[in-house]
Amino acid sequence: MDNVIIAKDLSLSYSNNETIINKATFSISSGSFVFITGASGSGKSTLLKSLFGALNPKQGSLVVGGVELNGVSRSKLNFLRRHLGIVFQDYKLVKEWSIEKNIMLPLLINGYVKSVALNQVEKLLKHVRLNHQTGKYPFELSGGEQQRVAMARALAHNPILILADEPTGNLDEYSSQLIWNLLEGANNQLKTTVIVVTHHIPKSLNVDYKHFHIEYGSIHEVR
Repeated sequence: MDNVIIAKDLSLSYSNNETIINKATFSISSGSFVFITGASGSGKSTLLKSLFGALNPKQGSLVVGGVELNGVSRSKLNFLRRHLGIVFQDYKLVKEWSIEKNIMLPLLINGYVKSVALNQVEKLLKHVRLNHQTGKYPFELSGGEQQRVAMARALAHNPILILADEPTGNLDEYSSQLIWNLLEGANNQLKTTVIVVTHHIPKSLNVDYKHFHIEYGSIHEVR
């Protein structure tokens, strides 16, 4: 099985003074479901940011989807991001756009014609159980509903890799379980690689997973 992520001696930092991730070496196989845990401030979100190019490596090599991110060009980074789905804890929906338009964004970026994109959005809204909210704007939805819109957006273009940062951290039990079911389904049915930063690994998840833990700047696999 090919590796979708390969890190070698990877160091990450927001300044020249403090190294948050220190010379980490690891790989993640295509089609894996991976949890990343660690104490608050350990570097979980920092690592996730590096995986979609929001933070450049300080040292070492980081290859995601065949693209080396240390010194990556803007064109190659944009190419990679068109194949990623990203779910943030704070949703990052465009407030001025309807939920349909929010979900449609990655489809239009990837060149889908509008009629096909609209059909896909309709299916996704049913999938995340929000078809009764069509025409609404993010501020009209609950936090759990907004995260389900964000999840639909991440799934819209059938990405090779989904990156989720505490996707259920602020959600009610119903929405949390739905998010986990969607991530599990993407992994089991579509063979999408899923990487989730979380404080708590759910016990109910029906998927084989890997578990990486970050502590004192080091990343190690928990077996």
